[in-house]
Amino acid sequence: MFLELATFIGYFVVLLGIALLSYQKQKSDTDFLIGNRSLNFWLTALSAHASDMSSWLFGAYPAAIFGGGVFSAWAAISLTFFMFLNWHFIAPKLRTVTEQSNSLTLSSYFESRYADKSGSIRLVSGFMSILFFLFYISSGLVGLGILVETLFNLSYLAGITIGLLVVVAYVFMGGYRTIAWIDLFQGFFLLGVIVFIPLLLFNRIGGIQPVLDAIEAKHLSTSLLPDYSIHTIILILLTMAEWGLGYFGQPHIITKFMGIRRVTDMSKAKCLGISWQAIALTAATFIGLIGVYIFPEGLADPEQITLHIVKKTLPAFFAGLVLCAVLAATTNVMAAQILVVASNLSEDFYKRLFRKHASPQELLWVSRSSVVVIALVAYIVAFYKISTIYKLVLFSWAGLGSAFGPLVILSLYAKNVNKYGAFAGILVGGLTAAIWPYFNALYDWKIPSLVPGYVFGIIAIMGVSALARQRLELGVEP
Repeated sequence: MFLELATFIGYFVVLLGIALLSYQKQKSDTDFLIGNRSLNFWLTALSAHASDMSSWLFGAYPAAIFGGGVFSAWAAISLTFFMFLNWHFIAPKLRTVTEQSNSLTLSSYFESRYADKSGSIRLVSGFMSILFFLFYISSGLVGLGILVETLFNLSYLAGITIGLLVVVAYVFMGGYRTIAWIDLFQGFFLLGVIVFIPLLLFNRIGGIQPVLDAIEAKHLSTSLLPDYSIHTIILILLTMAEWGLGYFGQPHIITKFMGIRRVTDMSKAKCLGISWQAIALTAATFIGLIGVYIFPEGLADPEQITLHIVKKTLPAFFAGLVLCAVLAATTNVMAAQILVVASNLSEDFYKRLFRKHASPQELLWVSRSSVVVIALVAYIVAFYKISTIYKLVLFSWAGLGSAFGPLVILSLYAKNVNKYGAFAGILVGGLTAAIWPYFNALYDWKIPSLVPGYVFGIIAIMGVSALARQRLELGVEP
């Protein structure tokens, strides 16, 4: 226990040390929120992907494999494929246009792109971002609470409190560039640990065959395509849509594209990032499958599968390293998300509504204060532990993806969208994703929220834009 705790504390000290070193370098909100667009492709790639893979990588995803077998790996395939599309079709264009409009957030980009002087687009997009990120950040805190509770026998409250204090400290002091450097360090560390676990365990148990035998004994899927029925094909497509479509609208990932130094380096970042993601998800898949072999009777809480495997099979020092990797996966995402929400509060609300001519130094301190505010609100949500990590992440992922994904794509590739359609698309897409789970529960439809969120979001954008053009042609204000 002492060795695990020492490793845990040492890791925290390293993170805070990196943040302290960069504290004095933050001179403006542009430095704090987007690193003055000065990141190289290594930092951009690892920051984008490390900010994507939260405790979901060590907990919820292996738990899905543990409960469903190989077929559940379609979620990982979907994420890798759609992230490639994100890098290839969205990242270069978005980096260029946001620099041209001097936009630090998605909200300010949408406002500039559609010349919205009323501020309505910025406000509705800021509201949607804050709403869904509250649940996303709280999912990370829940993961940290469970982590500390399981390994150190401390209370859940102590776990979420420790996690909150550490993440807020290094985001408050460091900002965008510091988070990117921490993501680079943690990204390689996390990858090494998650690959090490299945390699070690496969060597101990004699390869993959005993694992496959255990999976068959529990009547779980051993194939990505168990049959060629229409039902299976539809299930695969829905699984891919449930996760993959969300990538185009995740501000904490999208903003990483905006901070790269040169657009010409984007292809290098893409290759590096996708390679990292494919390896990490493959290793996490094997962890879930190995869990079936190690725990044939099942687990009371499958989302703790990695922690249970570590406690049962690894010595204290390596268990401490795995603990730090889970910590890294969680804090990476939380830090990026808190920074995005802080930018919403400072840029989209404070600057837009109260202080349009605020100085860069004033906005810097408003951004830092916003970090504290949003973290405290997420802490309250996590305290009541209203849902599982998987459900919190899925709800937030679908909400953000539906609110912003359709408009991000259309803003870069469609010319017939106007500010009225943009406003409607954000509102309709986000609200559809938020309320759709209630329809699924009521009618047992089992349609992922992202699907209707995207469909209704696109219809709202194109339909309202067309109606607005017609009224403007008639000389009537929409």
